[in-house]
Amino acid sequence: MPRLRATMPTAGDVRRGWSRRLRRLRAEAWSLAQTAVAAAAAWVLAGLVNSNPFFAPVSAVIALGVARGRRTVRAVELAVGVAVGIAVADLIVLALGTGVLVLALVVALAMAAALLLGAGTILVNQAAISGILVVTIAPPTNGLSPTRFVDALIGAGVALIVGQVLFPRDPVRAMGRAARPVASDLAVALEALAEALRQGDPARARAALEIARGTDDDLSAFYDAVALSRETVAYRRPLGRTRERLPLYAEAAQQMDYAVRNVRVLARRALAAARRGPAPAALADALSLLAQAVTALAEQLEDPNRDEAEVRRLALRAAASATSVLDDDPGLTISVIVGQVRSTAIDLLRSAGLSNEQARKALDEAVAGATRSAPA
Repeated sequence: MPRLRATMPTAGDVRRGWSRRLRRLRAEAWSLAQTAVAAAAAWVLAGLVNSNPFFAPVSAVIALGVARGRRTVRAVELAVGVAVGIAVADLIVLALGTGVLVLALVVALAMAAALLLGAGTILVNQAAISGILVVTIAPPTNGLSPTRFVDALIGAGVALIVGQVLFPRDPVRAMGRAARPVASDLAVALEALAEALRQGDPARARAALEIARGTDDDLSAFYDAVALSRETVAYRRPLGRTRERLPLYAEAAQQMDYAVRNVRVLARRALAAARRGPAPAALADALSLLAQAVTALAEQLEDPNRDEAEVRRLALRAAASATSVLDDDPGLTISVIVGQVRSTAIDLLRSAGLSNEQARKALDEAVAGATRSAPA
């Protein structure tokens, strides 16, 4: 059988990878700072009642974590999980001592007890971790003590105060910031594809395809921001247009996911077209217009007061420009690219607030208008 050769990353791939990671780090910098402050504050406060408040900063970090999940629910689950794990571990260690078998028994019983309480994954895992810490690091020596449970409550309480009271999330701003990396990568990929088609450059089309393939983490972060914003709206009275706009952001996240998939298909076909030489200028112009529409969408999502009209105008122009190419080159590759441009335009129109029916009607009217105004 022929051996597959591994593709070594190019310098451009490495730069794009680091650029994406740095962008994600900047986006999470404020959350990281909050978590560090919460951990330190929990340690100081718990130190007033316990000389070694190990569980307090651990509780604060997990409760205010920036990973996937809901902060408030996580904090409540954490407090219960720590309590269950510590209680089970203390009782078993006092009765049986420590050892490998005791450790296994503590983990199993702590997780079972958490499940019986109707716990989610976070609570179950935290119950097991708390039990492990008790058995391996701080086994009870003077009978049952509530100090570790108090530490956990202090940590979770500090996390709630920091995350929900002192520095509450601005749902609209958080969702807008999370949308920016996806839109940025998508716009860069579309502009690269436009240049690839203008110049007949397969290497540039291939690079654009890799950029489009690398958006999964940013899309996940956008979905997470929408989920966290739903929780924020549920637990606090929303400000301004938050409750009104939340469904729009949820729809935008879904449609941008579709747009990314369409652009990946488009990029594969553009790569095939670029190998044959330069493509029609109107098709390359359509991709540039799509890139501008994506950028306008990101700006509109970041600023709720910005009008969606610019996104719609650019997306419709892109669809009309691409469709006009079919009269001169109705080949399969060009037809697929045109179809993907139109599908991506629909995704952007829906991200900008139109329903599916409204988006398709607007696209059909724009294409028909461009056809009527074209020279005979």
